[in-house]
Amino acid sequence: MIDDELVAEVEGAIRRTVAEEVMPRWRQLADEEVEQKSGPHDLVTIADQRAEESLSRTLATLLPGSVVVGEEAVHAQPVMYEALHGDAPVWIVDPIDGTRQFVRGHEQFSTLVALARHGEILASWTYGPVLDEMAIARHRGGALLNGEALWSGMPEPGRVLEVATSHPDFTTDAQKRALLGLRVEGVAPRPCGSAGLEYLGVARGEVDAVVFSWEAAWDHAAGLLLVAEAGGASATIEGEPFRLAGGNALPFTAARDAGTARRMVGLLRAGS
Repeated sequence: MIDDELVAEVEGAIRRTVAEEVMPRWRQLADEEVEQKSGPHDLVTIADQRAEESLSRTLATLLPGSVVVGEEAVHAQPVMYEALHGDAPVWIVDPIDGTRQFVRGHEQFSTLVALARHGEILASWTYGPVLDEMAIARHRGGALLNGEALWSGMPEPGRVLEVATSHPDFTTDAQKRALLGLRVEGVAPRPCGSAGLEYLGVARGEVDAVVFSWEAAWDHAAGLLLVAEAGGASATIEGEPFRLAGGNALPFTAARDAGTARRMVGLLRAGS
């Protein structure tokens, strides 16, 4: 299903869509082109909507019989998320990951696409257009950033671990307590930005771990495969693999290596 031609076609579709629908609106949004969804930290813009519509049409054509689960479409029709439980290949799309940053005119936003089937992530694309970074991963095929191999490596002994975590607005009281477990010597938690770019930071060994308290597939599918193919590891607070279709024990972590992932899980359990 995943050959070099399809990988290149998807990359081209992402680049074209972002060039046509996203970048012309960066730092050019009118007030009426930005709306709140569930709150002030959960925004959608006309760029998100137009980019997702364009990508959805193209991706479904590239792989006949596939379906699309996109953030904005699911917000409008939540039942569409059920496609993750089906037999058809599923494109998982976040047209602008880091919409808050996009609205503010910051550079730290990305477009995320992943292809999955039966809960297994087969390929992913993480594109930071302003940063000119395209990361591509294939299941058991490695991870590349702008054509160069990615390897997350292990944190150096004695290093203070940089850990990007969920914004408090997206955490329950129990999850807040778990996250307090990260406030120990040798760990430096901070609020995350674009989830896709934080995952890329882990895959390239610049961020030691991420810890998230929400499980929307469009935020995590691309990054989880990217980190795994770069040599990293992930687990829920119960130490179980993350399930793409949901129902996970939260928070969960993805880290540069298995040892760091286990340490994050232990700290989260201690906090809870």
